Amino acid sequence: MNAGASAATLRAIRPGWSLGLVSVGAFLTSLDVMVVVTALPTIQKDLDASLADLEWTVNAYNLAFACLMLIGSAIGDRFGRLRAYVLGLAVFTVASALAALAPTIGVLIIARVVQGVAAGIAIPVSLTLLGTAYPPDRRGWAMGVWGSVSGAAVAAGPVVGGLITQGLSWQWIFWLNVPFGVVATVLAAALMRESFGPRPKLDIIGLGLASLGLFGLVWAAARVPGLGWGHSEVILMAAGGAVLLAMFLLWERRAEHPVLPLSYFRLRGFAVSNGSAFFMHCALIGSLFIISQMFQLGMGEDPLGAGLRLLAWTAMVLIVAPVAGRLTDKLGTRPFIVGGLLLQGAGLIWLGAVAATDTGYLVLFAPLALGGIGIAMCLPSTINLALSSVPPQDMGVASGANNAVREFGGVFGVAFLGAMFAAHGSYATPASAMDGFQAALLLGGAISLAGMAVALFAPRRRPVETAPSMVTAVEAGESGG
Repeated sequence: MNAGASAATLRAIRPGWSLGLVSVGAFLTSLDVMVVVTALPTIQKDLDASLADLEWTVNAYNLAFACLMLIGSAIGDRFGRLRAYVLGLAVFTVASALAALAPTIGVLIIARVVQGVAAGIAIPVSLTLLGTAYPPDRRGWAMGVWGSVSGAAVAAGPVVGGLITQGLSWQWIFWLNVPFGVVATVLAAALMRESFGPRPKLDIIGLGLASLGLFGLVWAAARVPGLGWGHSEVILMAAGGAVLLAMFLLWERRAEHPVLPLSYFRLRGFAVSNGSAFFMHCALIGSLFIISQMFQLGMGEDPLGAGLRLLAWTAMVLIVAPVAGRLTDKLGTRPFIVGGLLLQGAGLIWLGAVAATDTGYLVLFAPLALGGIGIAMCLPSTINLALSSVPPQDMGVASGANNAVREFGGVFGVAFLGAMFAAHGSYATPASAMDGFQAALLLGGAISLAGMAVALFAPRRRPVETAPSMVTAVEAGESGG
C-alpha cells in the first residue's frame, strides 16, 4: 500500500520535475547564445585571437545549434526522448568544461561547436518531454514558464557575461554551466519519464539534406555582417543551401518515414506558428545584437552597464510569459501571438525613434519593457500552437521544426539588422553609430509587424477538450519503444 502510494506520489510530481529540469537545460543553452558577447575583448587579449576568430566564437555555437534541431528531434523519437535529452545535456556540460579550459582560440571554437551540437539535440526533445508531461489544458502554462526562462536567458546573456568577466574571468562563463549541468543530467535520468515517437527508422537521407541545407543558409547569414550580401562565399553558400533544402522537400514527399511530414504545413496552426516564430526570433535576436552595442558604443556604457539596462526587457519576459502561457490554455494562442508581435514591433520602433547619444534611460525603459512584454506573450504561444497542431505522437517533429525555424530566424536577424546598421551608420563616432542603430531597430520593428500579419491567420481557438491525453500518448510510446 505504501509502495503504491509512493509510486502515485512520484507520478504526481513528475510534471513539476520535468518542467524544472527542462527549464535548466533551456536556461543554460539559451544563455550561451549571447553570454560570450561581452567577454570577447578579454578573450581576444588572453588567447591572441583575430577578429575572424572572435566572430566564430559566437557563430560556431549558433550555427551548430540551428542546424541540429531536426536531427535532435528525430534521434529522440527513434531512440527515446529522455535518452537524447540526457545525452545532449551531458555533452553540453563536458563541452562547457572544455571551453573553460581552452588554451587556444582554436580549442575554444571547437568546444563551442560541440556545445551547439549538444544543445541542438537537447532542446527540441526537452519541449517534447514537457508536452508529454502536461495535459493539453495545462500545457500553455508550462510552455510559458519554459519560454520565460529561455527568453530571459538570451536577454540576460550580456549582463551575466559582463558581470562574470569583470568580477572573475571569462572562463567562469563556461564553468557556470558545469555544476548545473551535472545535477540536471543526473536528476533527469532518475526522475523524468521516457517517451518515443512513431517512426521505427531514421530518415538518414532526409536528415542529411535538411541539415546540410540549413548549414548553407545559416553559414551565409552568419557571414553577411563581415562580407556583405554580394560576396561570392555568401552567394554560393546561400544558393547551395537553397538547392539542398529543395531536394529535401522533394525527398520528403516520397520518404517512407519522413523527418518532417509536409502535410503538416497544410495545417493552419502549424504553418502560422512556424512563420510567426521565424519573424519573432529574427527581430528578437537581431535587436538584442544591436541594443547591446547601442548602449556601449552609442551611449558610452561598459558591458555590465549595458547588460543591466537590458533588464527592463528581461524582467518583463520572466513576469509575463507564465501568465500569458496560462491564459492561452483558456483563450487560445492567436490573441497572444498577434498581440505579442504587435507590442514587440511597437517597442522596437519606439526605441529606434527616441534613442540618441544623450537619451536618458528612463526614456528608453518604456519601449524596452513594451518589447519584453510582447516577446513574453508570443514565444510560449507559438510553441504551444505548433505542438498542439499535430498528433500527440508527433510533438517531437513539431518541436524540432519550431526550434529550427526560431534559431534560423535569429541568425538571419543578426544579418538583416547588421546590414541595415552598415548601410546607415558606422563605428567611427557615437553619433554615426547611433544613426545605424536607429535604422536597424526600425527594421526590427517592421519585421515584428510582418510576423503579426502572418499571425492573423492563426486559428481563433484550440479545442483543448478534444485533444488526446498526453498520458495515453506517453504510455503508447513506451509500449512501442
